[in-house]
Formats: sequence, C-alpha cells, structure tokens
Amino acid sequence: MTGKIEARLAELGLTLPEAPAPAANYVPFVQVGKLVFVSGQISQGPDGLIKGKLGADLDVEAGAMAARACGLALIAQLRAACDGDLDRVARVVKLTGFVNSTPDFTDQPKVINGCSDLMVEVFGESGRHARAAVSAPALPLGVAVEIEAIFELH
Repeated sequence: MTGKIEARLAELGLTLPEAPAPAANYVPFVQVGKLVFVSGQISQGPDGLIKGKLGADLDVEAGAMAARACGLALIAQLRAACDGDLDRVARVVKLTGFVNSTPDFTDQPKVINGCSDLMVEVFGESGRHARAAVSAPALPLGVAVEIEAIFELH
C-alpha cells in the first residue's frame, strides 16, 4: 500500500532521486531519538550538478530550482532513514541553506524558498519549519546551493 506522503509526491509529479552516497568521511543522516539530522545535500538534478554563483551566473529563479533539487535529495535521504516509510515523518523541524553567491547578492531567502516551498507542498502544515538562509563565497564542486535539514519522526 502506498503511503500518504508517497501518494502526495506522485500527485505533485515528483520522483525522488536515489539517496546520494556521502562524498567523504561522514554519514548521510543520523537519528537521535525522534530527530533525524540529514547531512547537507548539494544541488543536483537528472543532468548532473547544478553549478553557479547567484548574482553572477544564476538568477533567483534558477537558484530556487537548485534549492528544490536539494529538497528532493533531503526527502530521499529521509526516506532511507525511515526505512522507506515517509508517513513516519511528524514534521520538518529546520532547514539550513547555503547559497553560493556574490558579495552583493542579498536574496538568499528567496533562493532557499525553493526548498521551503517543496517541504510545505509535500508535508502540508507539518512541512513548515525554522530556517536559516546564508551566503557562501563557494560551495563544494561549485554547486549553487547546499541544504541540511532536521526532521522529527512519529
């Protein structure tokens, strides 16, 4: 039987990527009690890494799409942490988003909205979360966005 969250993903026409393997000496997620801490997920789509610097190479809309891709990867990692059952998710607690941007770019919150909006689309009211959206002069592999998350399970 398909769970409510999986059905919602299908209704939205969203397919989760495979949960990416860690690129270094860390784990993709850690569960402590009812909380799942998901390591930073970099912007990557079906065609590969989404690279660029906001305020130079990319506009806010492209950045928000990169953040949305990070959100899909976060949910994929979460699904792995939940043994495939996303209905175990009680709420999205917090997102921390890093935006590869020029020193004068100030729309980091609008970029990270791409991920925030996705969480609310998928999880409804339980997707509303605390958040930080900060600038970074560079991100791993030249990607546009990296986002980490904390989720609570039932």
